[in-house]
Amino acid sequence: MIVMKTKFFTLVFFIFFVSLGFAQEIKPKLEKQGDLIKATYYFDNGKVKEVGFFLENKLHGEWTTFNDEGKKTAVANYENGKKVGKWYVLANGTVKELIYDSNKLVNVRNIDSTETSPI
Repeated sequence: MIVMKTKFFTLVFFIFFVSLGFAQEIKPKLEKQGDLIKATYYFDNGKVKEVGFFLENKLHGEWTTFNDEGKKTAVANYENGKKVGKWYVLANGTVKELIYDSNKLVNVRNIDSTETSPI
């Protein structure tokens, strides 16, 4: 009987904290802009995590990702759900330029500190 009560209270405790965690999650903001839907996702601290667009439920256009301090960590481009063009990613203090063609990675290089990048 004691073992059963312990399991029951453990289960109730677990469900309470899981539901509490989900209740505090900030929902994404979705805005219609012409044919596109602009999506903004947030960290639990309220700062923007990611901003980008959807076209017919597929990633489309520029997507920008931020860290929880609000600094850009990536700028990516999509066309109808496929990775395309230049992407910029901050990794270990270095900005990398990745080039995609129809979802295939074709080139990667480090951005020199004298070059400008969107990050």
